[in-house]
Amino acid sequence: MLQSMTGFGSARLDADQYCISVEIRSLNSKSMDLSVRLPKFLSDKEYDIRNMVQKALVRGKVGINIEFSKNRAQKAKNNINKELLQAYYSELNAAADMLGASKHDLFRLALHMPEVLQQEQEEEVTDADWANVQPLVEEALHNINAFRTDEGKALTAEIMSYIDRIRILLAEIDKHDPARMEHIRGRIRGHLNEISTSEHFDKNRFEQEMVYYIEKLDIAEEKVRLVNHLHYFTETVYLPEPTGKKLGFISQEIGREINTIGSKANDATIQHHVVDMKEELEKIKEQINNIL
Repeated sequence: MLQSMTGFGSARLDADQYCISVEIRSLNSKSMDLSVRLPKFLSDKEYDIRNMVQKALVRGKVGINIEFSKNRAQKAKNNINKELLQAYYSELNAAADMLGASKHDLFRLALHMPEVLQQEQEEEVTDADWANVQPLVEEALHNINAFRTDEGKALTAEIMSYIDRIRILLAEIDKHDPARMEHIRGRIRGHLNEISTSEHFDKNRFEQEMVYYIEKLDIAEEKVRLVNHLHYFTETVYLPEPTGKKLGFISQEIGREINTIGSKANDATIQHHVVDMKEELEKIKEQINNIL
């Protein structure tokens, strides 16, 4: 089954002390084009994260963003250096007595003196935190692959409708082809009657040239090859592994047979069908660009 390269997946952990969120987005690309945004404590895990993403998503323009934040209660924790506060307050109080100044707001002044309020140093993030992040990355990867699979189902239905349309048009060409060949033979017989009275007429050479001419206009082999390519395309669509590039190559072969039929047909009705088949094929190629 086809899988789209477009997708989105996320995962989140809200713990008592911190919050971790993982978001992964992907668009179509010819290869894996991966950008990674990590908090500082995960910088040494970037290689592991890249390997996880590349293995799970294979191809696409992918961006993964991991955010880590302390909870507000954790951020607000401050310690008061009581001994230093008391020393500052005593000094300020003595200075006020000496100068006869107001002692209003002495406590506030002492509280905001250097190093009285000491914010708790943030705990260093350890491997235990990576043990929480890794399952979140795996969950986000699972979610984006589920998104890609759902998109792929819609793409499969759309592309197969275009393939079915090409089959219908080919059936119309096959139905019309006997009349086309009979018309060509009739024209040849008419020309034969016109030139058979010529003194320099060489019947054997004329027949050889007519056989060559008819073979050049015969599209039987192209029709068979086109049927085979359409069948191969359909089989490939439902393979379990990624098949986007393979389908691109098969669509090129389908295009060659359609073009050859158009160039050899020498018939307005068939050429109209060929134009319609080319239009359906272009729709297929456009969608294949977004297939994994």
